[in-house]
Amino acid sequence: MFSQAKIVLTAGAIAFCLLGPAMAADLPPTYNEPPAFQWSGAYVGVHGGTAFTKMPNPFAGRNGFSGGVQAGYNQQMGPAVLGAEIEGSYLGGAEHSVQGGKIKEKWRGAAKAKAGLSFDQTLLFGTGGVALTKFDKGDNVSSSDGWKVGYLLGAGIEQGFAGGLSAKVEYDYVRTPGVETTSTLGKSKTAIGSHELKAGINYRF
Repeated sequence: MFSQAKIVLTAGAIAFCLLGPAMAADLPPTYNEPPAFQWSGAYVGVHGGTAFTKMPNPFAGRNGFSGGVQAGYNQQMGPAVLGAEIEGSYLGGAEHSVQGGKIKEKWRGAAKAKAGLSFDQTLLFGTGGVALTKFDKGDNVSSSDGWKVGYLLGAGIEQGFAGGLSAKVEYDYVRTPGVETTSTLGKSKTAIGSHELKAGINYRF
């Protein structure tokens, strides 16, 4: 009786050793879902585009080709993304008409708040803040204000990639009130409305 039980136990152990690996091989592989894309963190980048006076033609001769740098920080909370950004741009001498002549935009610095919705690696965002623009005298204008504070509103789309890189397209409208100029017609103050369309690349870290 004892020998029979021993034989049965031994046979069972051998069968388990032989069948165990085969049964494990038949189990479906474990699937680990990749982590969701994250927009949180600091970033730096560059941008280039065009600064122009009137819609809808951003490539007219009165416009200037722009370029610059930006840095900022994003915080993601679910699908919502909030952030802040500073940027500096060279505006290429985009022309604006004033009383008696023209002035040109040469430089701009801006501090902006951002808010958007993320769809995994795609971010749709709006932005708003203050802009400091450097105006130079142009045709028939003997002097201009120089640096002048205005406000900025904009929107854009950004696409994230692996390795911390992302690419964006952004449109900004800048309104600068009370820009003072002097021409042969005397002194005047003009509200300057400027548009900028740009593409950029950011590196997130």
